[in-house]
Amino acid sequence: MQCRTHCGACCIAPSINFPYYGMPQGKPAGVACVHLDLVNMQCRIWQTEHYPTTCQNFRAEAFVCGNSREEALQLIHRLELDT
Repeated sequence: MQCRTHCGACCIAPSINFPYYGMPQGKPAGVACVHLDLVNMQCRIWQTEHYPTTCQNFRAEAFVCGNSREEALQLIHRLELDT
């Protein structure tokens, strides 16, 4: 599955529990990453050396991304709560 354009759900919904470039305290769930371009809803550091390993390992999948951005935010939030 290809990432949905203008989504950014994976840059908002999950937490990242370790420091990374630009976010020395990590990122809480539900908070947009500082690298998320809020106009285009795309990562500004994608495919750079600063791109976190957690993000590199993410793969868009129907069970995570659903059928819309709103559904993706809900599904990823639910996964965050369950893990």
